[in-house]
Amino acid sequence: MSEETVDLVKRLKIVEGHVRGVQRMVDEGAYCIDILRQTLAIRRALEKFDALVLDRHLHHCVTEAIRSSDSADQERALAEILEIFAATRA
Repeated sequence: MSEETVDLVKRLKIVEGHVRGVQRMVDEGAYCIDILRQTLAIRRALEKFDALVLDRHLHHCVTEAIRSSDSADQERALAEILEIFAATRA
């Protein structure tokens, strides 16, 4: 497993721990604002995770597709990026 992959898995485990913590807070009737602060931290952690995955994709998969002589690969790579970008704006 690459160092990048290890880092991504580590980040997901941290998010998983945060989610379990929020579940525990809800079960225990914690103050709503404290719960919201924790869910905001979870969203931010996932946004950072997404940014790292996107960076990895752009530097490896997309770069490889753009350098390819296969125009279908090039178009597919661009379409995927546009699809993800559009989904984040919906």
